[in-house]
Amino acid sequence: MFHGSMVALVTPMHADGSLDEEGLQRLVEYHVENGTDAIVAVGTTGESATLDHQEHCRVIRQVVEFASGRVPVIAGTGANSTSEAIELTRCGMEAGADACLLVTPYYNKPTQEGLYQHYRAIAEAVPIPQILYNVPGRTACDMLPETVERLSLIPNIIGIKEATGDLERGREILQRCGDKLDLYSGDDSTALELILLGGKGDISVTANVAPRAMHEMCKAALAGERSRAEALNQPLEGLHRDLFTESNPIPVKWALYEMGLIPPGIRLPLTPLAESFHDTVRQALRKAGATK
Repeated sequence: MFHGSMVALVTPMHADGSLDEEGLQRLVEYHVENGTDAIVAVGTTGESATLDHQEHCRVIRQVVEFASGRVPVIAGTGANSTSEAIELTRCGMEAGADACLLVTPYYNKPTQEGLYQHYRAIAEAVPIPQILYNVPGRTACDMLPETVERLSLIPNIIGIKEATGDLERGREILQRCGDKLDLYSGDDSTALELILLGGKGDISVTANVAPRAMHEMCKAALAGERSRAEALNQPLEGLHRDLFTESNPIPVKWALYEMGLIPPGIRLPLTPLAESFHDTVRQALRKAGATK
């Protein structure tokens, strides 16, 4: 249903932490102009954990409005409370999003059966296409391939963002689920290889600052053009690495500020990028052609 380079969009904020609507519109236009294949609004890169419910829904509505049907919008609506995730997912559907992305419940560490019941309850409550999101390094919760296989039988669960960076994990999901579920990378460093294995795209942090290059790389990988995809990916490898010098989205928000696209705001408990990393990220931006 979705394919290619799907940006895990940051949420622009002013220096005082208030939301920046003009900056959000500017980012949406930037991605439309540069070929991004879908926009994920208020995912974890969008600081969903520190937006209140009203803000969360407002940003989703604004991204849908600004995109105006020119690019699909996927709303980040995961939560560690099933009832809250249902409310946010309903908000995403009512806002006009094309699908919702739901991170595994963080901190409370559900069992595999708990994960199955959580996602089934959301899918049954809200009839919008839904994408699972597994990122155990951030959530302390790992959704195993056998649970993904069970969930793939639910009609409106259409995909999974697998962010372990483990290609064997991706291979197993593909073998178990076949065409019942689309597999997306959530790890820029291994995205090319996962797409070549049979993944449908990359939900990407790097795409925030290098959207055209990520679009072209994913397009080549989807076409099975390994040599071209590798050549396109090589200048991006510094970004894949250095946008994680501190916790995401700290470096990527600083990079976008450096590029003049957004103000410097970020919400506590996250803090602005440490000055010791500024040159590292600048060099990665230059090598990728994102800045001069």
